[in-house]
Amino acid sequence: MWEANDVDNGSVYDVVVIGAGAAGLNAALVLGRARRRVAVVDSGAPRNAPAAHMHGFVSRDGTPPAELLAVGRAEVSGYGAELLRARVAEVRPGFYVRLADGRELKARRVLVATGLRDELPEIPGVRERWGKDVLHCPYCHGYEVRDQPIGVLGTHPHSVHQALLLRQWSADVVYFPHHQGPTDEDRERLAAHGVRVIDGAVRRLVVTGDRLHGVELAEGRVVPRTAVFLGPRMVPNDDLLTALGCARDEDGWVTTDATGRTTAFGVWVAGNVATPRAQVVTAAGMGSSAGIAINDDLLLEDVERAVDAHRATAAAG
Repeated sequence: MWEANDVDNGSVYDVVVIGAGAAGLNAALVLGRARRRVAVVDSGAPRNAPAAHMHGFVSRDGTPPAELLAVGRAEVSGYGAELLRARVAEVRPGFYVRLADGRELKARRVLVATGLRDELPEIPGVRERWGKDVLHCPYCHGYEVRDQPIGVLGTHPHSVHQALLLRQWSADVVYFPHHQGPTDEDRERLAAHGVRVIDGAVRRLVVTGDRLHGVELAEGRVVPRTAVFLGPRMVPNDDLLTALGCARDEDGWVTTDATGRTTAFGVWVAGNVATPRAQVVTAAGMGSSAGIAINDDLLLEDVERAVDAHRATAAAG
């Protein structure tokens, strides 16, 4: 599926899309259908690779993430977009997109859809079971662990809210403050909503074979749990945007308009590189909006060039 041929360094793409998740592929689909010349570059390390299935995407609920991407690549290539398996090392103003293997692409516009990375707490068992029975999003995975004994680790300022939310899926939810101690008000809210609080630092997750069995505290006590939720630190993969001088908001995320246009000329973003809240279906929608906006921007430039050429011809005649 991925193009293995050398890139024609002398040609110019209308758009180079960096990242081939739902956001990047949906943007490429829109642009390909608009008959734009598009290259999609991806290093092949999707964030949701550990998950067996994705949810909350109408008509695709329960689809394995890899299957969704494979179908998307086939659709995109069917409209003439070129798919390149490579890592982008640098984007220079202009836009010159240099790949890690030394190849270079020239583009009129760039869409960055490189997603984010989850920085997990250094608790034994967390990384091993991440995306399986150690989870983050209740809307993505809550239904699959409904009515099970669920634990929530206090690893994030919103962990208490996560514990309260998970009561919608299970009557047996335990909040482990770990190093994120709840306030007195939080404790009251948790108790009122039926969430137990078990204090103490978490030593490890108890994993036997291919299954989570519980949460072990520093004191040695093991609390049986078959699913654990936590909030990772989400860090956007935005080094390329930093180098291009894109402005950021007070939380450190790149500033955009409603279509994903950044403050740098000709640079758009879509998906989790722009917001930590985008699910797969959200990211796909962001890619669609960005693709339409980029095509409109190119159209204005095309028309301006045509008008200049028309005036020059009229003046010469």
